[in-house]
Amino acid sequence: MLERLFQLKAHNTNVRTEILAGVTTFLAMAYILFVNPSILGETGMDKGAVFVATCLAAAIGSAVMGLIANYPIALAPGMGLNAFFTYTVVLHMGHTWQVALGAVFISAVLFFLLSIFRIREWIINSIPLPLRSAIAAGIGLFLALIALNNAGIVVKNPATMVGLGDLKQPAPILATLGFVLIVALEALKVRGAVLIGILAVTVVSILMGFTPFGGIISAPPSLAPTFLQLDIKGALDIGLVSVIFAFLFVDLFDNSGTLIGVAKRAGLMGKDGHMPKMGRALIADSTAAMAGSLLGTSTTTSYIESAAGVSAGGRTGLTAIVVAILFLLALFFSPLAASVPAFATAPALLFVAVLMTSGLAEIDWDDITVAAPVVVTALAMPFTYSIANGIAFGFIAWTAIKLVSGRGRELNPALVILSILFVIKLGWFNA
Repeated sequence: MLERLFQLKAHNTNVRTEILAGVTTFLAMAYILFVNPSILGETGMDKGAVFVATCLAAAIGSAVMGLIANYPIALAPGMGLNAFFTYTVVLHMGHTWQVALGAVFISAVLFFLLSIFRIREWIINSIPLPLRSAIAAGIGLFLALIALNNAGIVVKNPATMVGLGDLKQPAPILATLGFVLIVALEALKVRGAVLIGILAVTVVSILMGFTPFGGIISAPPSLAPTFLQLDIKGALDIGLVSVIFAFLFVDLFDNSGTLIGVAKRAGLMGKDGHMPKMGRALIADSTAAMAGSLLGTSTTTSYIESAAGVSAGGRTGLTAIVVAILFLLALFFSPLAASVPAFATAPALLFVAVLMTSGLAEIDWDDITVAAPVVVTALAMPFTYSIANGIAFGFIAWTAIKLVSGRGRELNPALVILSILFVIKLGWFNA
């Protein structure tokens, strides 16, 4: 049955290798079980329900990817998108989390339609590669600011906006040690480095009496507080158009980059350089995002950590199915998730920030018409506390600078139209 479903022999793999790869991928991305409830919980959402929604969304997404596309790619609520959901849409713009879930659902439906009608290629090809790298880097810097704040290293300061926290407190000390541990373990190629870092900081914090211990295993919490609580009608407000676009835009490029990167590493790319069954993979992704919003979590997306499983030999959808099963088993570890303090997940956020900002190395810094919009995009996200604003500023800066410097021929209609829409949005409909 497994051979018929996943064509193991054709992909030069076997059941044992695929199971090992699935376990490896799960360990690499299991930190989301602790980070996602911690972030979304700040909106007022029930953390127990978010934990269950995270497990189920990851399980559904990974299973659909494995069965429909037969790719060794796992899915879960995306880092960056959960921060945008909480810190921008809810806490900064003042919308309810129910409306934010509605925006996630609408963006997922649009993503599904783009995948069905193959408009995705046109959109991706119209956005310059440096801007895509800048968006990823900006999200990384945004996550870094959140991580440093959660760790108590960066705090509010009325005179200078931000300042240095009290580094003698347990939170910044343990968070710093956790970050060093994660980076060191990753350098040593230890599987599950991020998860080990989070659990190590949590254990030390509990043993030293800084945080309470809630247990390890129990029946899953109720999903009722978040299940089908999305407000689609509220999300259709004109002020949320850029929010829906930001969810869609980030998910679109994050997915495409992840799928292509993992497929290359797994040797699944076609001879023409294109990824076979890309459409199926994107349909699986958008379906998972819709399911996640109904369950009560931010956008579900493909995880680059799937590359860890590919490195362990994963080549088919059976790897993703194994990940899905492990996320279902994780449902029974909610007390452990509730015992993890914010400063224990901060090192994980900071580590993800490091990975996301690495794309800046690909920028042509000698071309000032490229470098300037890239810097504007990356810095606008943490400084305006909004991924949507960063994208808008980046598009506008890129288009304006190219036009004024006499290089308008490097622009395309889609880029110009989007820039004009962003100017209108920021000038007349800014939240």
